[in-house]
Amino acid sequence: MNEKLLVIVEDDAAFARTLKRSFERRDYRVLLAESHEALAALLEDEKPGFAVVDLKLGGASGLACVQTLRASDADMRIVVLTGFASIATAVEAIKLGASYYLAKPSNTDDIEAAFFRDEGDPEAPVTHRQSSIKTVEWEHIHQTLVETDFNISEAARRLGMHRRTLARKLEKRPLK
Repeated sequence: MNEKLLVIVEDDAAFARTLKRSFERRDYRVLLAESHEALAALLEDEKPGFAVVDLKLGGASGLACVQTLRASDADMRIVVLTGFASIATAVEAIKLGASYYLAKPSNTDDIEAAFFRDEGDPEAPVTHRQSSIKTVEWEHIHQTLVETDFNISEAARRLGMHRRTLARKLEKRPLK
């Protein structure tokens, strides 16, 4: 494992370049992949010790990337970033081998700190905030999307709604 080799799996080219430059200033060698396929090809020649993975890669899930990265190196430090944090995807990301899960916007300091965080914080505040009906609905939709590998038609069928209804809901509250 190269201590300072980082792969960023992100389909937003501008964000990926910004993150890349920021980590390069911290003496990381940074590789970019915009999809699961690009990541798999990159891993044939490179063995990164760190990874930052966007949860939503176009129409695909970044969770497959987490699984591939973990399979390539059980000790890799993997941080998953998402524009919409949900309990369901956080749990799945950790189960698949992510070291940490951060909601966007997260900066380089947050991500680098997450790389080196090995244990949970028993002093983390436990809030008694009630979830709104919209939040509960969205988490249920998101969990179903994860279970169907982001297949809109199958998720809509499982949710008992028309595909166009689900598509409209996703347009109002994008996953990224």
